[in-house]
Amino acid sequence: MPVSHLLLALAVVFVWGTNFVVIKWGLAELPPFLFATLRFALSAFPLLLFVRRPAVPLRKLAAFGVLLGAGQFGLLFYAMRADIAPGLASLVIQVQVFFTIGLAMALDGERPKTVQALALALAVAGMAVIAGHIDRHNLTALGLVLVLCAALAWAGANMVARSAGRVDMLGFMVWSSVFATPALAALSLALEGPAVIVASLQHAGWVAWAAVAWQAVGNTLFGYGAWNWLLSRHPAATVTPAALLVPVFGMAASSALLGEGMPGWKLGATALVIAGLALNTLASRGTFNSLLKAKAAP
Repeated sequence: MPVSHLLLALAVVFVWGTNFVVIKWGLAELPPFLFATLRFALSAFPLLLFVRRPAVPLRKLAAFGVLLGAGQFGLLFYAMRADIAPGLASLVIQVQVFFTIGLAMALDGERPKTVQALALALAVAGMAVIAGHIDRHNLTALGLVLVLCAALAWAGANMVARSAGRVDMLGFMVWSSVFATPALAALSLALEGPAVIVASLQHAGWVAWAAVAWQAVGNTLFGYGAWNWLLSRHPAATVTPAALLVPVFGMAASSALLGEGMPGWKLGATALVIAGLALNTLASRGTFNSLLKAKAAP
């Protein structure tokens, strides 16, 4: 990979990781479902006037939009409002990798490799460490459950995107956001209420609107667009390991900008989860078996 492409991959994972701090800033002024609604509305409009709809059935665009919008980001934003610290959220949400593997097994009959089972065990051990340190400040039981549910919704969205085949991912994101927006708006109306929505919009400052714009332009359009541009030009095994840095950037940014504590148990849990993700990346690309064969060669 050329240095310029490597720097682009690092820029994407930096945006995705530090975005958890931006979410926290936005939630200080906007209720979670309204915040998510605005994020996906800006991802869809006015870009759908200029971006061609991908050759994908509407039901798949709708399923992806609802799962990613209301499922992943709606639940994630709600949890991050007061029930989980941004750094921890950036780590726990990565369990979507193993949920995706589980859904592939259930729906497509895929069989996990032995090394992937070991990778899952490491990630589960990390989650157990996190669950053993639930308190009322950095993490609540509700927060952990909500982010795990958000990870499951993300895994479901991954399966829908996978079934859509190779399509223009920018167009896929823009047009699926059309379906995410009304689902999130309905949740905002039902759970937050018209009075809160109106008051929040009237009193939101530039930080809140900058956070909304960053969610749409930086996180969604730049992040997914650049990532898929790289995947179209390089093997997945070359590009995807960079995603392991997302929770690293997330926890570092939360510690530096929000003062999130980094005690030993949190660092240990992070090491276990990232080790599991790294091992799964090696196993899924066949790299682990290649390393074993190379080691065994005379």
